[in-house]
This record gives sequence, structure tokens and C-alpha cells, in this order.
Amino acid sequence: QVLLVESGGGLVQPGGSLRLSCAASRSISTYDMSWYRQAPGKQREFVASITYTSSTNYADSVKGRFTISRETAKNTVYLQMNSLKPEDTAVYYCSQPLTASWGQGTQVTVSS
Repeated sequence: QVLLVESGGGLVQPGGSLRLSCAASRSISTYDMSWYRQAPGKQREFVASITYTSSTNYADSVKGRFTISRETAKNTVYLQMNSLKPEDTAVYYCSQPLTASWGQGTQVTVSS
């Protein structure tokens, strides 16, 4: 497994933006990476993924508002979140599916 550490969460007003980061303890150059989220009382759900060739995929609920990217030289994956809504409030987790690795999560709260 790989150690994944998320950062960048916080409290933001509706319509605002945040950028989450996921730093890996070793090279991610040949691995697909994903972001998931879990809201209180709900199951964890897929948010976005990026392949090792940088192809991306998004949940319908975030398409057009969120952007996933990777910086292989820094072993880091990002999630740029724009036009945030209260329903985006959740703990956001980074994942490396092939190794079944998960980070500890970072809280995102969207509220006025």
C-alpha cells in the first residue's frame, strides 16, 4: 500500500472554491487515482478519477464544477472545486484503487 495524505479542506461559502491535495508517499506515475466523499449519514460516493495517462471521469453531480489533475513529479493529485454547494459538504478521501489505499480524509463544509 501507499500512504495518502489529503489537505486543503475547510469552511467555504456557497459559490466559493477550494483546492484539495493528495500527497502520496511514493510514485504515482503508473497508477490511477480517485477522489471519493462521504456526507454525514450517507455512503461513500465516487467524485472523480484520473488515469495514469491523465484521462478523467466525474460524477454527474460535480461535472463542470470540479477538476481532477495530477502532478506526477510531486506524487500529488488535486481536486479543484468551484461553485461549491451546501450538498458538497462531506469528508473527501483520496484513493489509489489498484492498491486499495485510502487517505484519512479532509473535511469540506459549504455553508453561509
